[in-house]
Order: sequence, then C-alpha cells, then structure tokens
Amino acid sequence: MRKITAIIFAACAAFALGACNQQQQAANPAAEVKPQVAPMPTNPADKTAWKQYLVSVVTANMQGVKTNHPYMYFVPGGEDDAAKADRQNQLDNVKNVVARGVLPGNMMAFGGPESKTTADLIVAAFADAQAGSFKDVIVLFIGAVGDVDQVKQALASSGADVRFVEAK
Repeated sequence: MRKITAIIFAACAAFALGACNQQQQAANPAAEVKPQVAPMPTNPADKTAWKQYLVSVVTANMQGVKTNHPYMYFVPGGEDDAAKADRQNQLDNVKNVVARGVLPGNMMAFGGPESKTTADLIVAAFADAQAGSFKDVIVLFIGAVGDVDQVKQALASSGADVRFVEAK
C-alpha cells in the first residue's frame, strides 16, 4: 500500500511541476526561436537545394497558418523539355487544387529559381478561381520584387492573403 501511495504522490508531483513549467513557457513568448532560413542556392538546376531552401522559407513564414502541412510548389526553371513538362505538370496540379478549393487557414507556397516563371504559373493557375473562394488562405510567393504586383493582382478577386518573401 505504501508503494501505491508513493507512486501516486510522485505522479501528482510530476504533473504539478510539468504544469508550472508550461505556465512559465507561456509567460515568456519572446523566447520562441524563429527558424533559420537556408541560403538561396546559386545553381538553378540543383532541385534538392532549391527545395530545401523553399522549405526553410515557408517554415519561417507560417504565422497565422492553422495546419502544419502547407501546399508547397517548386516551380523548376530552365527551357529544356523536361523542365517544361515539369512546369506543365505542376500547373495542372495547382489548377486542380484551385478548382477544388483550399480550406481557410491553409497556406499555398510557390517558389523556384526563376521568379517570373513562378509568378506566371501562379497567375495561370488562379485564372479561373471563383471570387472570394480563397478567403483566409495564405498564398506565399517567394521570388523577385518586380513580380509580386502581378501575383497580387491575379489573386485579388480570390480573396487570398498574398504574402511575399524576396528570394535571397
């Protein structure tokens, strides 16, 4: 019987200490560490490095997103047949997602080595989006400053919250 009492006492003490620790962490939100962003790859053909870079940028910009799994789209650069086919597949994929819709609180993130190509894909993918159908959905465009206005204008009627991060 003494062992059971001791075990119950130890469990209660551990629970109480854990609750105190959570209250201390909640009281100090400034202690949160913002994820590091990987450096932008210099080789446009290095898909693995680009994908790692985009994941780090998206992870660092998840404020307000209610899911841990954003829709992330890597838009490959280049003018060879394989790159064109990859972009067309990606465009078809994004068009299907846009047609089905995305629940509020989610994020769609786009990036790649060629900002203009990425912006053009976003514009084409959202061309048939219904007015207001992306209200409270965050669309993150990772690219060049010169292309952000084109993306914002294309998404204006959809109601999406367009965010921009300069690729650097």
